Amino acid sequence: MRAIVERVNEAHVTVDDAVVGKIGRGFLVYVGVARDDTAEDVKYIREKILGLRIFTDSAGKMNLNVGDVGGELLVISAFALQADARKGRRPSFDGAAGPELAQALYEQLCEELAGAGLPVAKGVFRAHMHVSAVNDGPICILLDSKRVF
Repeated sequence: MRAIVERVNEAHVTVDDAVVGKIGRGFLVYVGVARDDTAEDVKYIREKILGLRIFTDSAGKMNLNVGDVGGELLVISAFALQADARKGRRPSFDGAAGPELAQALYEQLCEELAGAGLPVAKGVFRAHMHVSAVNDGPICILLDSKRVF
C-alpha cells in the first residue's frame, strides 16, 4: 500500500460538480492499494499517517502530528500510485489491486483512521474526482508499506 500525505490548510473533492468530502487543516491522503496488500499493510500506513510529525510546534519545529493539532483527514483512493513508469512512456498498472480488494482495504484504512478519533472525509471509490487543496509548505510525504522508499 502506498500513500502520499499532503499537509494542507484545506482540501475538498468533487464528483459530478458536487462536493463529497471537505476538510480544513490536516492531511490530504492519496492511497493506492497493491495486489498483494493485506490488513498488515493497512495497519502500517494507518500508524504512519497518525504518527507523522509534520506540523510545527510553538518553536517552529515540525514536531506535532495531525491529532496534536486537531486536524482532519481527506482520504482519496488513487490506484495510479501503484503505477510503474520505469519502462517506456506508458505506465503499467499491473501491480495495482483489483477493485474488490482495493475498495475493501481503502475502506478499512478510512475506518481505522476514524477509529483513532479523527474526522475522516472521503472521495468516491472508482469515480472520476476533482481534488482541490491548499498545500501548507508544501509538505508531501511518500509512504510505502513494503518500505520501497
